[in-house]
Amino acid sequence: TCEGGLPGQMISWRGFGQQLYYRHTNERPAQMIDDTGCGNTVNFDESLVIQHTLDSLRYWSEEVGVDGFRFDLAPTLGRHAHGFASNHPFFMALAADPVLNKQKIIAEPWDIGPGGWQTGNFPLPWSEWNDRYRDTIRSFWLADFANLEAGRQSQGPNELATRISGSADLFGETLGRLRPVRSSVNFITAHDGFTLADLTAYNHKNNFDNLEGNMDGTSQNLSWNHGVEGHMNRIPRPSDVEQDTPLGMLDSVFYARERSMRNLMATLLISAGTPMITAGDEIGRTQQGNNNAYCQDNAISWVNWDMDSWQHDLFESVRYLIALRANHPVMRPNSFASGSTRCGDEIADLSWYTANDRKFKPEDWHKVKHRTLQMLRSGAPCNDSDMLVVFNATLNSKTVMLAKGRGHNYRLVFDSSWTNPSEGGVITASDHSGCDIAKPGSMVHIEPQSLQIYLSE
Repeated sequence: TCEGGLPGQMISWRGFGQQLYYRHTNERPAQMIDDTGCGNTVNFDESLVIQHTLDSLRYWSEEVGVDGFRFDLAPTLGRHAHGFASNHPFFMALAADPVLNKQKIIAEPWDIGPGGWQTGNFPLPWSEWNDRYRDTIRSFWLADFANLEAGRQSQGPNELATRISGSADLFGETLGRLRPVRSSVNFITAHDGFTLADLTAYNHKNNFDNLEGNMDGTSQNLSWNHGVEGHMNRIPRPSDVEQDTPLGMLDSVFYARERSMRNLMATLLISAGTPMITAGDEIGRTQQGNNNAYCQDNAISWVNWDMDSWQHDLFESVRYLIALRANHPVMRPNSFASGSTRCGDEIADLSWYTANDRKFKPEDWHKVKHRTLQMLRSGAPCNDSDMLVVFNATLNSKTVMLAKGRGHNYRLVFDSSWTNPSEGGVITASDHSGCDIAKPGSMVHIEPQSLQIYLSE
C-alpha cells in the first residue's frame, strides 16, 4: 500500500491495526516483511483482510462498473508464512464470490518474496501474465538474431512452438484440472520495460534520466538494435537514397526494425491464449530506451499521436491483424491442441513441418537449421479455414514447400515483409480477393527474418 515501510505515513491500515493488516517477522522488535518492493506486504492470512479486499473489489465491480482486475505482484495474495499456496483462502473466497468469479481476474504471477515465481500456479478463474511467452518470442525474433549476426549459436524452435500453442506445460494440467487456454495472457511488452519499438532499437537500457546512474531497470531485455543503437525518430529517415551508401544502409536498418515489430505483433495475434498489447506499441511509441519510466511524466512516457508515415503503416498492420484474428477463430483456438485428428477431421488439429514439407520429428525441435518451419492449424474444430504460418527466423531468404491442408488453395493474407497490408493486395480483413494464391505443395519465397500467414480455400 502507499503507507510504505516503518518510516512511512500513517494514513489508513497502519492506523487501524498495523499488526493485523501487514505481515511482520517473528523477531523482536518485529520488522515489516517487504515481498513487494514497496516497503510493506498486506497480510492475507487474516480473514478480516480478505473480507476487506473482496468488499473493495465488489464495490468497484458493482458500483463503478469495472469488469476486471489485474493484480500486481499477485503471489503476495496467496502467500502464507510458509510459502505460496494455490488453495489459499483468498483465492478460494474470490472463486466462490458470485460477483467476482465472473470478472476478468489477471495475475502478475511473480514478486520478490520467497518462491516468488508462480506462473501457471494460480487457480480458476485467474488468468496470468505469461513471462515465458514474452521471453521466448523476444528471443526467437530478436535476441537469437543478435547471436546469429555475431556468429554465436542460437536456439531451435521448440520453445516457440510451445508458447504459440498456449503454453500447455504451464496451464494445461496444472492443479489437477485443465485450465482454459485464455489463462495464458500472452504479451511482448508491458508498462514495465522496453516498448515494442525500443526492443528493436536498443541493445542496452537508457535510464539516465531517472537520475539513478542507469542502475535501475533490468538489463535482461532480449532486445536487438539491428546494428544501430537508438530509436529511428532520432535520425532523419533516408527513404530516397541508394542502398549501398551509409544512409541507404541505415534505411535498411529502419525497414528491418519495422519488419521485426510486425513479426512480434503477428506472432502474438496467431497465438493460443489472450493477447495483451501495451498502449502505443501499435504506433511504435518510444521511451528513448528507458525501460523503467515510472518516474517520467513527460515526453519520455507520453503517447505521441503525431505520427510519421512508418507509424501509420504499423498501425494499419496491427489493426488488420486484430481484425483478422476476430474474423477467423482458427487464429484464436479455445482449447489446447492434441496434435491428432479430432471430430472426424482429415488432418491433425496442429502440425509442424520443415521447410520441405516434412513433418517434424522429435529430434528436429532443437536444431537451429529448422528455424525455417511451418505451423498448420486445422480450422475444422471451429468451422473455419485452415491456417498455415511460415516462419523464416534466419538471416537468409528461403524457398519453402507449402504444407498440405484440407483446401485446394492457400491465400496469402499477411506477410511481415509488407510495410502495409495494402501492399499485399489486402482490401479488408474479410476481403482477400486481391491477395496472392498458392497451391499446397508449391514452392514460395520468404524473406529473411519474416513470417507469412496463409488461409486455405
